[in-house]
Amino acid sequence: MSLTSCHVHFSPQSERIVYLSSSLLKTLKLAGKKSVHLKLGKETITAAIRTINRRGSHLYLSAGVRNTIRVPKTGTISLLQETDNEVQLGPLIGILTDSELRSSNSPFGARTGYIRQLIRMGEQKAYFFAFTPRDINWEQEKVNGYFLNSQGGWYRKIVSLPDVVYNRLPSRRAETTSTITSLRERFIRKQIPFFNWSFFNKSDVYKLLDQDVEALAHLPESVNNPRPDKIKEMLEKHQFIYYKPTAGSLGIGIYRLTYNPKRGYFARYRRNNTNVLLRFTNFNSLMRMLQARHRSGLERYVCQQGVRLIEIDGCPIDFRFHMHKNGNNDWVPVGIGAKKAGRGSVTTHIKNGGSLLTPEQALSKTFGDQADEMLQKAKKISIKLSEAIERNFPHTLGELGLDLGIDKNGEVWMFEANAKPGRSIFSHPALRSEGRASLAHILDHCMYLSKFRRGNG
Repeated sequence: MSLTSCHVHFSPQSERIVYLSSSLLKTLKLAGKKSVHLKLGKETITAAIRTINRRGSHLYLSAGVRNTIRVPKTGTISLLQETDNEVQLGPLIGILTDSELRSSNSPFGARTGYIRQLIRMGEQKAYFFAFTPRDINWEQEKVNGYFLNSQGGWYRKIVSLPDVVYNRLPSRRAETTSTITSLRERFIRKQIPFFNWSFFNKSDVYKLLDQDVEALAHLPESVNNPRPDKIKEMLEKHQFIYYKPTAGSLGIGIYRLTYNPKRGYFARYRRNNTNVLLRFTNFNSLMRMLQARHRSGLERYVCQQGVRLIEIDGCPIDFRFHMHKNGNNDWVPVGIGAKKAGRGSVTTHIKNGGSLLTPEQALSKTFGDQADEMLQKAKKISIKLSEAIERNFPHTLGELGLDLGIDKNGEVWMFEANAKPGRSIFSHPALRSEGRASLAHILDHCMYLSKFRRGNG
């Protein structure tokens, strides 16, 4: 198995002929062969070989060839040779997404810019395209994909089912429908790698890891759908806890509950863009407030031990570690953002008044000379936690967002793991290069999963 790259051109002939430059013919060891099996996605064709006198690695595909296997465009692409007489173009990589707000310029709504960046970065390595669940024709094994032209505009092209699917479906609710569940399973049955299976619920991760000794050392005590007596017990044990919805995001619906033996119970939360602090003389009053606000919705809440995090100016700091699989299938922390809570805020979310710092800025203010040592420790633990999640999760992962905290003793804790992390940390001017590296790692992992990777042969 060998990998090379070449420049693909189109020629007008209707016959099934491929023209190869002399050097490409030599690289692929096709000299003296009369035909080759050419593959793209799930399509294969047998074509006659002709040599063309041109320097460099060039491949000319006749109309008869490219229309049969649906080659989307010309340009630089990779060639994977699995056997002497079979050459695969590609890889063909699909980004699965959707949006309720669509237009011809923004077919994926607010995610269009991100998907355009990803496709633009990857188009020298692979045939990258985006598609929605509605664009798949399962009977014909075809996808009506969105490709980018040289001006950055979108055009549609029908191609074979891809070699790899990167899942960026944006809706938790849509992912639980029978349509999307069936879609994912169909890709797996066709042995098409599908990575980032679904969003995690907060309780999912703790269930995954509750028998993993390595991970448990870094997990605060958490209880899913706790009874009131359990909440009271945890408050008395830890003095403060976080009470949050299992499927929440952006800090919505989170309470910080505190117990002080002399002063009673306190609930801090956010309502209508304002931080609220309430005091209760007894625990039953606190529970009545929560039940009045959420009723049966409390069944979907998780209770989590509070941790005394490092602080700057009296405001807690936590960290988002944006983790990726690289081209060797190893986990690496590609982007790290430190989030400082706003005054009186329950969480460090930017929308709730929090601010974004680099990890170096945050740790130098809290650990001084030990800042770099602390960062290296946190990076090692982030890799260890990602590996633990992966070995306990039944589907393919390629990207994780870990919300980590460091307490005042320098211990590292994981509060949440996100299977489809947001990218807000990359908006910080000092983290923009990490944002580009994040895109590059997604592309490299797609290449790895498609088997289009160096060192195969």
